[in-house]
Amino acid sequence: MEDVRIDKYLWAIRVFKTRSDAAEACRTGKVFINDCEAKSSKTIKSGDRIMVRKGPIRYEYLVLQPLDKRQGAALVPNYATNITPQSELDKLNAPNEVIFLKRDRGAGRPTKKERRDIERLLGL
Repeated sequence: MEDVRIDKYLWAIRVFKTRSDAAEACRTGKVFINDCEAKSSKTIKSGDRIMVRKGPIRYEYLVLQPLDKRQGAALVPNYATNITPQSELDKLNAPNEVIFLKRDRGAGRPTKKERRDIERLLGL
């Protein structure tokens, strides 16, 4: 197989659950082939580098062999290599900190000490 549409390939190597999800990612500018934004009709070939942005993480894949039929998870390494940097994968385990600052109604303005504590919590 010479070349395959990018949306079909991303679906076949299990980056997306459905082909329409892959096409939507291409349409919204979340898929790049060799650092160029890709439409879903763009074709790929062996040796291409694909970058897919899913949430805060940028996954990178190296195309080993084009493929248009969905494969089992165990066979995916024969067709693509995940070359995502470790710094991007670390974002999966990053703690999501949410700080709620609430003052009781009628408590007035914060004192200087309270304001410094708030700034320290927010990292300002």
